[in-house]
Amino acid sequence: MKIISYNVNGIRAAATKGLFNWLQATDADMICLQEVKALQEQIPEIIALIEQLGYHHYWFAAEKKGYSGVAILTKIKPNNVTYGCGESWIDAEGRILRTDFDNFSLMSVYMPSGSSGDERQSKKYDFMRFFDVYIDGIRKDCPNLIISGDYNICHQPIDIHNPKSNANSSGFLPEEREWMDFFIKNGFIDSFRHFNKDPHQYTWWSYRAGARGKNLGWRIDYHLVTLPMEERLKNVRILPDALHSDHCPVLLELI
Repeated sequence: MKIISYNVNGIRAAATKGLFNWLQATDADMICLQEVKALQEQIPEIIALIEQLGYHHYWFAAEKKGYSGVAILTKIKPNNVTYGCGESWIDAEGRILRTDFDNFSLMSVYMPSGSSGDERQSKKYDFMRFFDVYIDGIRKDCPNLIISGDYNICHQPIDIHNPKSNANSSGFLPEEREWMDFFIKNGFIDSFRHFNKDPHQYTWWSYRAGARGKNLGWRIDYHLVTLPMEERLKNVRILPDALHSDHCPVLLELI
């Protein structure tokens, strides 16, 4: 089984760059999207393409048009779909969507960025505190859980191109990294690092100063998998040659 997580930074923009030809060739079983920036009724041609590729599709958009939003595309129809998390401001921003299957649950998550200033950084911390408690509750009913998405946090120095100069940057702040460390150690596997300990492995690059061509990036997109699923992990790969967004996809393969 192949599961992709991909922050497309606007599904309409990504579609013009060949996203759906790429998805057809990739032939993933399930795809978690973040930052879709669209309502279903705004993208009928894209919906038609998704259905032609054989996917059931579920969307949780932000109230603000052209902002945030998550989706899950799956060739296996889920037993249950949960839209949002019950926290009003988070749900208004379209950040959490979960699908439950026979043997596991899959969540697409788009955590807030704090890079625009103190107010949004504060909201990011609010999200992190809420998410700890929320996921602890979810795991009681869904012990086999995959949380795929854009966490907007680099966990370790190996996950960012210049840890010293970014020490005070949102996404690599000590409080954020400590939270990520605690969250993973509370029963999750960073599936990419489970297989790959190499440096210079990134999933996001700034559009400025040719950062992607120079591979000056950040690893902020993850498939976090609960410990009971460890024996099902086959492989995880970052796919930097997919050029539909300022992020690239991360592919998780399960046995």
